[in-house]
Amino acid sequence: MKENSSIQVSGAVAEAARELIAPPRRRVRLASVRVSPGGYLAVGSLLTFAALLLLRVEQDMLALIALILAWLITPLLAFTDYISFDGHSLSRKGLVALFLRLIARHTHDLKLEEIERVETDAVRTLRRGGRVRYRYRSEVIGQGMSFVFASGGGSYRRMVQTLFRLIPDEKLDARSGELRDYLTDPASLRITLGQLRLASSSVLEGATGDLLPSRKGRIKHQRIASADGETSAVDIERGLLLRRAANELRAAGRLREAAEAFRRSLLVLPRDAALIYEFARFLRSQASALSDARLLARSRAGLRLSAQRAAEDATLLARIGESFFEFGEMDYATRLFRRALEVNPHAYRAQVGLAEVALRDGKLAHVIHHYGDSARIASDAALARYAQREADYYARLNDDDEYLAAELRRMNWLQHLYRARRLASRLTIGSVLLSLIGPFIDDSVAAAGWALASTSIIAWIIIALAIRALGQRK
Repeated sequence: MKENSSIQVSGAVAEAARELIAPPRRRVRLASVRVSPGGYLAVGSLLTFAALLLLRVEQDMLALIALILAWLITPLLAFTDYISFDGHSLSRKGLVALFLRLIARHTHDLKLEEIERVETDAVRTLRRGGRVRYRYRSEVIGQGMSFVFASGGGSYRRMVQTLFRLIPDEKLDARSGELRDYLTDPASLRITLGQLRLASSSVLEGATGDLLPSRKGRIKHQRIASADGETSAVDIERGLLLRRAANELRAAGRLREAAEAFRRSLLVLPRDAALIYEFARFLRSQASALSDARLLARSRAGLRLSAQRAAEDATLLARIGESFFEFGEMDYATRLFRRALEVNPHAYRAQVGLAEVALRDGKLAHVIHHYGDSARIASDAALARYAQREADYYARLNDDDEYLAAELRRMNWLQHLYRARRLASRLTIGSVLLSLIGPFIDDSVAAAGWALASTSIIAWIIIALAIRALGQRK
């Protein structure tokens, strides 16, 4: 009996040991998004142009190969190239990633805790009435690696909602944080708008007129209150729902409806500093879309009002300071960053903001000091590593005159190369049009167009390679 029990115990121990030493199960992919296709479009265009040139010199076989590479192989590589997130790390998948792993023998995986910062840019692609179509481009950076992906469907929303919510707020810029909180799918947005009964875009033109901050920084409104003069809990809840809807509409580019939602939300919550900050950023988006300097000035006024009412919110103060930094108001940004640090001495983004202000002013000693402080108060190793790397870089610039001269030469060359690349791009477009129109005018005109196009494309390729080589710090 004892032998049987001991055998059972031994079997249980062995089974537990096998479970402990067993290889981990394959991680489930939580989100994936295709790599931005800009590079593939450039390669496909270059190969197509090369095929046309080869046809002109009667190299039909080489031209066919170039066309196959341009219209079959390149789209296949682009279609299979995507970025995957499994809850633990970002990795690049597809044929290109497989080829790079075979050549470099290194897996380009970025663990979640190694992410240093996330930056998102927005580009307006189309404006019609009260709607603007935005294309977002997000870049996740860490450990010398960079993962870039752009909006264009549900896969981008899933990646943002899955990945960004697991990244600390200190690593996200303002737009990345807004997309994390408010980027939603059109179906959910329609349901929300139906529940809130917002008017359509066609009847909302000029809806922000009675809510823009005045010159004294006050928002003109009529506060909704109950019979005893206090805002009811139901109205507050509706105001919060309207605030969320306003930000979701802004992220979707539906600016007129966003303006109406902000208007109604501010009627209920006129002293909410975070809401006023979001409304000020909305005004800036609207000013950029409409090219309206008046809205831009009132956006600044809204930010000042939000700063006055932010009180002890260090995170909000730092975000407002970053917005003033984008406006170029360095003095006001500095005051807000210092206020945030007074409220919370461990406000990482405020310290980084002070470093960026000092860099704009050319005060390298202050830059080194603030980045050093940022490294000391960082909440994790990735943030500390980034801040310390910046502090070491600027310390070397400050101490080593030869290194400073070399870096200045590199930056000057980069500026010249960027201008040269723009010129080469314009020459390429113009010369291709000339080569296509040339046969209707004269064969010599077409020949000159092809020659100029070939030269400008070769120059563009060389310049692009030079920019890539000089873009990294030495």
